[in-house]
Amino acid sequence: MSERFYLGIDVGTGSARAAVFDERGVRVGMGTHAIQHWQPQADFHEQSSDDIWKACGNAVRIALKEAALPGESIRGIGFDATCSLVALDAEDRPVTISPDGKDNQNVVLWMDHRAIGQAKRINATEHPALRSVGGVISPEMEVPKLLWIKENLPSSWARASRFLDLADFLSYRATGSDVRSLCTTTCKWNYRAQQNAWDESFLSLVGLDDLTGTGRRRIGEHVRAQGERAGVLTAKAASDLGLWQGIAVAVSLIDAHAGGVGVLGMSLRDSGRDCDLDERMALICGSSSCHMAVSREERFVPGVWGPYFSAMIPGLWLAEGGQSATGTLVDRIVYEHARGLDLRTQERLEGRTAYEILNLRIAELAKQIEFPALLTRDLHVYPDFHGNRSPLADPTLRGMISGLTMDTSLDSLAVEYLATIQAIAQGTRSIIETVNQHGYRVQTLIACGGGTKNELFLREHADVTGCNVILPQEPEAVLLGSAMLGAVACGDQPSVEAAMGTMSRPGRIIEPAGGAVTAYHNAKRKVYQRMLEHQRMYADLMHG
Repeated sequence: MSERFYLGIDVGTGSARAAVFDERGVRVGMGTHAIQHWQPQADFHEQSSDDIWKACGNAVRIALKEAALPGESIRGIGFDATCSLVALDAEDRPVTISPDGKDNQNVVLWMDHRAIGQAKRINATEHPALRSVGGVISPEMEVPKLLWIKENLPSSWARASRFLDLADFLSYRATGSDVRSLCTTTCKWNYRAQQNAWDESFLSLVGLDDLTGTGRRRIGEHVRAQGERAGVLTAKAASDLGLWQGIAVAVSLIDAHAGGVGVLGMSLRDSGRDCDLDERMALICGSSSCHMAVSREERFVPGVWGPYFSAMIPGLWLAEGGQSATGTLVDRIVYEHARGLDLRTQERLEGRTAYEILNLRIAELAKQIEFPALLTRDLHVYPDFHGNRSPLADPTLRGMISGLTMDTSLDSLAVEYLATIQAIAQGTRSIIETVNQHGYRVQTLIACGGGTKNELFLREHADVTGCNVILPQEPEAVLLGSAMLGAVACGDQPSVEAAMGTMSRPGRIIEPAGGAVTAYHNAKRKVYQRMLEHQRMYADLMHG
């Protein structure tokens, strides 16, 4: 076993996870701990930075125990997290961002849509800074959220000494050094990466002039590329995490971007499917779906975030597509169905997940037809239940289901579940088609995240998009991506690109079925597009 080990710590929507990897990128231990989530109003989603930090410590201890390693064996640490907003006072204590007024609720979760009105007003300015977010800023980004806090919680706004992206909060809590990530600031805060400067004209125009000049300290005056050393683990943080003081801590990444680092650089030559960067896209499937493509030249893609310079891989341009709350949508379809409670009971009795049970049922139902996808011939889903992030950049869009009957059986649930996954795959196809119209030639998806544990999810994405879907040997690619940063921060890897090429390898390949299956999904695509047209027509009829 290698004597060099690196720790990746990932904070997702529902849990903190930690994993230990050796210098070859082989995982030797992993731990998970749940985190709290409050929803005081519709579209409001909140968390606690203290709760998140404690969960990180618990996850690290579990990972070290599984790896049978002491805390001092770790040479470098990388953090990643959702693009959530943290508020702290001058003593680094939590400041409430909640209408409930509770200081422990000091994190605006990524999926929070309270700032839709602020985002709309920001977009109306047509400031050049919006060009780097596909022309339309999302309420899930930090500038609209900051403006909402200023306008709705003036006491919190006045008390807050620091606003941090969650990933940057983690590295700050670990080191005591307020170093912001080029990834978080560029992708979610409209930071100008090429000029290495905040766009003060943009902040002033949208009403955040108190974050310019000396006010920049509240949003970060030191911005560095991910993988550089942010600092070293303090004695207090080492105690919290069960580690050793002085371990190198890397500048952090957003969680999806860590997944991109974990998979995009792998050599595909031995798989017989080698392709250059323009032909591959990382698909990170979790509570949302994120789509990462990189290039060595600047390419603007309408409705797709970026191009961001050095925002994921230093020196390369990033195009970032996404579908909000896809994993959450599948859960809703499954567990809010009339058979949802029965399915939970069946999970406990059989020791299988709901998705494994439904996948088996779909396979059984499909025995009498040409291929399983045909089960949804008369049932159609439009998947933007939480708005459209890419490529339409319209947070007001909503979900639609056409073809429902009075049937409430498990079989009806299985078909609804299949139709939902097909619709999510159609959304991914839209993103691929859009980036390919602007210089990319994507034909391979390298997939990671929780969704890759679902064989049906992978198969439908291959068949709907027409792309080969490649799985990495290491399924926890997000954690691996963060651990790679730790390897760079401690000097064991010379660069992020070098770590990507050394520590990740391809695994199984899923090829699209082609033939009649392709023709079927092409027909379903026409329905998908018509449903979007109808939704917009209904909105015009009702709202003028």
